[in-house]
Amino acid sequence: MAKRRRPVNDFSPLEQAAWGGLLGMHGRLLRQIEQELLDRFRISHAEFEVLLRLSWADGHRMRIQDLATQSLLTRSGISRVVERLARVDLVTREAAPEDGRGAYAVLTERGVGVFSAALTTHVALVRAAFLDRFDESELQTMARFWRRVEEQLPEA
Repeated sequence: MAKRRRPVNDFSPLEQAAWGGLLGMHGRLLRQIEQELLDRFRISHAEFEVLLRLSWADGHRMRIQDLATQSLLTRSGISRVVERLARVDLVTREAAPEDGRGAYAVLTERGVGVFSAALTTHVALVRAAFLDRFDESELQTMARFWRRVEEQLPEA
């Protein structure tokens, strides 16, 4: 990878376009997804993420601290999301039998149904607003770019 001469205290125009484009697109896309999830399913994007991770987990259950590790939210933020989801019967919160301090979030049957409907909407929206704008070769290249960046980042 060729090194570019960079100003010490500012981004070059190309760097501004690359980084600023990522930030702007990400923010607008997340706001669009958030609004659609709220309008149609009365769940936030953070709540959707918790439901998604639980849907992928064995037995549809995960320790709350593990949800926090995999999320952008803090442990207390994840705990608040789990509490909100529990109030509307999308998840239950269960004490961890292996220790007295931990807890699990578990997807309920109702949660599976709401999540499945929300996932269909989410996938359609992400495809229409983002993925469908690229051909397969561009998506493969983009995926390689994200892996390259991710490999250099420290573990959460």
